[in-house]
Amino acid sequence: MLSLRRRNTRGWSTATRYSIASGVVITALALTLIALLVPVDKFDGGRATAATVAAPAPADDDGLGTVSTAFGPLTAADRDFVRKVRLAGLWELPAGRQAQQRGTRPAIRTAGDHLVDGHTELDRQAIQVGQALGIDLPNQPSAQQQDWLGQLNRAKGEEYERLFAQLLRRAHGKVFSLLAGIRAQTRNSMVRALATSANATVLDHITVLEATGLVDFDGLSDNVPPTK
Repeated sequence: MLSLRRRNTRGWSTATRYSIASGVVITALALTLIALLVPVDKFDGGRATAATVAAPAPADDDGLGTVSTAFGPLTAADRDFVRKVRLAGLWELPAGRQAQQRGTRPAIRTAGDHLVDGHTELDRQAIQVGQALGIDLPNQPSAQQQDWLGQLNRAKGEEYERLFAQLLRRAHGKVFSLLAGIRAQTRNSMVRALATSANATVLDHITVLEATGLVDFDGLSDNVPPTK
């Protein structure tokens, strides 16, 4: 049977063999193209790829899309960042002033000084950027931030100082990761300048909060309530 197939193959013309070979090549190329076009999750049962897992959480989308400005394109992520800088100041400024007054440890009062100085300047810059770029900014802390301020108001003595250090250190840690993405990706020069200033300020605040010796690093995880 094998020898018969070989004799039949040898009996084909050169043109026939060329046509068959071309068909095989075209089929292979078509299959490769299909494989490239089909999403990866069709082949892995819908599991997220490493790139998907590593991607940062999306910013709050205000639905305005990307807007052209004199300082470069302004994206939803850019606007979300400017609003979050403003929000940070709306609760960290009063928290810093409270620490200046209620702190019994010099390190707590020092942290309060840095919070007030840093967020006074950042707040000024955020308002300036918001006005220049037409970004509507919040005028009061979020519900969660108001809850944090309420916890600080109710705490006393040692409990207050530990809660202050933990709440503020945890909040600054979250902002620090956001800053890196905005600073690297924004194409708007005003947003980039704000991110640069905020980066230096947030790092300074993290440093002085940790210098209090009251930060529970195990409690900074998202899986652990910041008040415990």
